[in-house]
Amino acid sequence: MKARDLSVLLGVILIIIMLIVPLPGWLLSVLILGNISLALIVILVSMNTQEALQFSVFPTLLLLLTLFRLGLNVSTTRSILSEADAGGVVDTFGSFVIGGNPLVGFVVFVILVIIQFLVITKGSERVSEVAARFTLDAMPGKQMSIDADLNAGLISEQQAKERREKIEKEADFHGSMDGASKFVKGDAIAGIIIVLINIIFGLVIGMVQMDMSFQEAINTFMRLTVGDGLVSQIPALLISTATGIVVTRTAGTGNLGTDVTGQLLQYPKLLFIAAGTVFLLGLTPINFFLTTIIASLLALSGYLLLKQTEVVYEPSEEEEDETESAAMKSPENVVHLLNMDPIEFEFGYSLIPLADANQGGDLLDRIVMIRRQLAIELGIVIPVVRIRDNIQLNPNEYRLKVKGNEVASGELLLDHYLAMAPDMEDDEIDGIDTKEPAFGLPAKWINEDLKDEAELSGYTVVDPPSVVSTHLTEIIKEHAHELLGRQETKQLIDHLKETYPILVEEVTPEPLAVGDIQKVLGKLLKEKVSIRNLPIIFETLADFAKLTNDTDLLAEYVRQALSSQLTKQYTDEDMALKVVTLSGKVEKAIAESIQQTEHGSYLSMDPDVQQRVINQLHEEVEKLTIQEETAILLCSPAVRMYVKQLLDRYLPQVVVLSYNELEPNVQVQSVGVVNIA
Repeated sequence: MKARDLSVLLGVILIIIMLIVPLPGWLLSVLILGNISLALIVILVSMNTQEALQFSVFPTLLLLLTLFRLGLNVSTTRSILSEADAGGVVDTFGSFVIGGNPLVGFVVFVILVIIQFLVITKGSERVSEVAARFTLDAMPGKQMSIDADLNAGLISEQQAKERREKIEKEADFHGSMDGASKFVKGDAIAGIIIVLINIIFGLVIGMVQMDMSFQEAINTFMRLTVGDGLVSQIPALLISTATGIVVTRTAGTGNLGTDVTGQLLQYPKLLFIAAGTVFLLGLTPINFFLTTIIASLLALSGYLLLKQTEVVYEPSEEEEDETESAAMKSPENVVHLLNMDPIEFEFGYSLIPLADANQGGDLLDRIVMIRRQLAIELGIVIPVVRIRDNIQLNPNEYRLKVKGNEVASGELLLDHYLAMAPDMEDDEIDGIDTKEPAFGLPAKWINEDLKDEAELSGYTVVDPPSVVSTHLTEIIKEHAHELLGRQETKQLIDHLKETYPILVEEVTPEPLAVGDIQKVLGKLLKEKVSIRNLPIIFETLADFAKLTNDTDLLAEYVRQALSSQLTKQYTDEDMALKVVTLSGKVEKAIAESIQQTEHGSYLSMDPDVQQRVINQLHEEVEKLTIQEETAILLCSPAVRMYVKQLLDRYLPQVVVLSYNELEPNVQVQSVGVVNIA
C-alpha cells in the first residue's frame, strides 16, 4: 500500500483514538497546529482551482476534517475539565485574546462564533443546496445540448461521452456538497455547545473539585475555553469559506486570484471615478490626508491599467499575409478535406429555420430520436448526421448524401402542410401537387387554413419537419448496410463481448474475421432484418462457421435462426401471411441454374426463362399493391438466396422469405403462383 493511502487510514484511526484515549498536552498542541495547517491548505487549493470538479474529493475531505476537529474538541474538553490544561497552543490563544479581561475576550470570541455560524456556515449551506438543485434541473438540457452538438457534427462521439461523464460528475459533486455542508453546520452548533459546557462545568469543577476561588476559576477556564474555541473555530471558518468558494466557483480561465483581479479591474476608467469619490469624502470631516493617499493610489492604478490595455501588438499586413500563406501551404490544411461524412443533410437557405433552434427548429432533436429509434429497430448505431446549408441548392430544396453520394432529395414549403389523400384520385382540397418524398405517394402542399378541412376530409396532414424526418429515417434504413463498416462492426463485437465473452471468442478472430462478420450483418441489413439480437446471430455463426466460410450461406443460416423475429416482422396479429409462391417447375429451373465456383455460387439462368419469371412475378406484385398488401415471395430455403439476387435488379421492393424462416403456427395464404409454361 502506498504511503499516502496509509497516512489517510492512520489519520482516521487516530481520530477514533482521540475520542477514547486522553492525550497529553504537547500532542494536542501538535494536532491543533496540524488542523490549522490542513484548513489553510484546503482554502488555498479551493482558491486555485478553475472549476469545482478539480477538487472533487472535497465533500469527503470535508467530512474527515469535521470529524477530526470534533475529535480535537472532545480531547481538549477532557483535558480542560480534568486537568485545567489543554496544551500550550490553547493557553496561548486564550491569553492573547482575553488580554487580562475575561469578559472582553469572551465577547470577542462570541462575535467570532456568530460570524462563523450565521454568516459563513449558513451561507455555504444555502449555496450548496441551491447549486445542487439547479445542477440536477439543468442535466436534461445539457444532455440534449450534447446530443444536438453530436448530431450537428460539432463534437465527436468521444467528446460527447466525456461531456456526459462530466455532467454526471458535476451532479454527483453538488449533491454530495449539499449533504456535506450539513456537517459544517452541525460542527458549528457542536462548537457553541462545547464552549458552554467548558465554561459552566469548568466553573463547577474548578470551585468544587479543585478548590479554586470564583475569580480564579473564571480566569482559568474562561482562558482555556476561549483558546479552545479559537483553535477550533478558526479552522472551521477557513473550511466554511473554502466550501463557499468551491461551490460558487464557475469554470474560468485561471484560478480565483487571476479571475478576481482580471474581472474586477477590467474597466480601468472606473478606478478614476472611485478615486474622485474618495477624494470628495476628504472634504468632509473625514481625514483629508488619508483619503487623498487612497484616491491617489486608485488613480495611479487606473492610469497604469489603462496604459497596459493600449499597448496591444498588432501584426503588420505583411506578417498577416505570410501567416495565411504558411497556413495554406501546410499539409494539415489539405488533409482535413479528405474526411468524408457518413451521412450528410444539406438544405437551401429557406430551410434554415428547420435546424435553427432560435427560430423554433427542432430538426436536431428529431435526428437524436431517429438515431435512437433505428438503434432499437435495426440494432446499429447510426453515425452522426452532418447538417449544413448549401447556397447552391434551391431555397426550398434539400438532399441527403451517404458517404459523399447523393441518395435522395426533396422540396419543402415551411409555411405549408403536406396532405395525402386515402384515395389517390381525390381532389377535394386545393393545393400544390407534389409527391411524398419517403414513399413517393401523390400529395399536396396546402395552406395552414385548409389543415382542419383536409383532416376532416380524411387526408393525412403532416408538417414539414415530420416529412423530412420520415424521409431521412427511410433513407437511413435503406442504406444501413452501407453505413456498417468494419470499424462499426468491431464496436458491436466489443459491446457484445462485455456480456458474452465466450461466445465472441468462439466466433472471432477465428474462424471468422471482423470483415466476414461485417458481410453477414450487412446482408441482413440490406434486406431490412434487424441485427439487434446479436447473441442469436453469433450463436448461429459459432455453429456453422466451422462448416463453411461462405458469408452468403452464413447469412441464410442466421435468417433461419431469426425465424421468430422475421415472423413477427411480416405477419399481422392473427399470424396470417399473404404470399406469392414459386411453382415446383420454377424452383427446379432456378436450382439447376446455380453455378458453383471456388469463390462461391451464383445464378446463371436462361435469359428467356428469367424474363418470364420476372414478368409473372411483376403481375402478382401489382395485384398485392392494389390490395395494399406487402409483396412477399415464399420459396424453398435452397433457392431463396438466388431468387433474392435475381429480384434485386428488377423488383428490389419484394420481400423474399423461405419456409424455414417462418414459425410453424403462421397461417400462410397463397394469393398467386409464379409458373412458366
